[in-house]
Amino acid sequence: MKTLNKLSAVLLISAGIVSHQAFADNAVFTVMDDPSTAKKPFEGDVAAGYLAQSGNTRSSSATASANATWYQPSTAYSLWGNASNASSNDERSSETYTLGGRSRYNVNDFDYLFGQVSWLSDRFNGYDGRTVAAVGYGRQILNGPVHSLRAEIGPGVRYDDYHDGGHKTQALAYGALTYQWQLTDNTKFIQGVSVLGSDDTTVNSETGLQVALNEKFALKLAYNVTWNQRPPESAPDHTDTKTIIQLSYAM
Repeated sequence: MKTLNKLSAVLLISAGIVSHQAFADNAVFTVMDDPSTAKKPFEGDVAAGYLAQSGNTRSSSATASANATWYQPSTAYSLWGNASNASSNDERSSETYTLGGRSRYNVNDFDYLFGQVSWLSDRFNGYDGRTVAAVGYGRQILNGPVHSLRAEIGPGVRYDDYHDGGHKTQALAYGALTYQWQLTDNTKFIQGVSVLGSDDTTVNSETGLQVALNEKFALKLAYNVTWNQRPPESAPDHTDTKTIIQLSYAM
């Protein structure tokens, strides 16, 4: 049984989610959607994982995600989604769903305009739904084959639907910084930070390493941190983290 438990732990890391529950807001959009550097009109990937354990402890965890971006000469359109849940001893302990969309228009080689909207359901962290929309200006600071860095800023709005009842709508100031470093032909470092500034500020960070195994499969290790200035009373911790090792397939 000890050997089985160790093997299950390894499979859990390989399949999806470890560490604390995370408020998985995809405001850090780490797909670099610059149409001027696109090598083909469409890029996308799908990933999934599942773990079941029985014996002294019964638990299961499942996760699935998808990203897709369509490119035109000066514009890019992206969609993404994620679903994950976990249970222990027949009781659900985590359930998260995320959907989002984004558009980008290049004004010139360095400046662009963007718009994006995302929806999150994470009732175990206090939210039946959170919708965030933002528009604004972006600057492609670095756009080389090795280093890529962009900054974005703009106004937005956020609607929170709390799990324990009630809702709130507030204006916000959105800002983000996204960096990628092509370490080798197959290995890429990713760092993204976004801020949803308001009287209830949220900060999101993702630090990751992506390794291309071949033309279709890639392995990604990521560490996500979300900090909420005023979390719901049902989930009072200010900081949530998530560590992911995920195998993805490029469409």
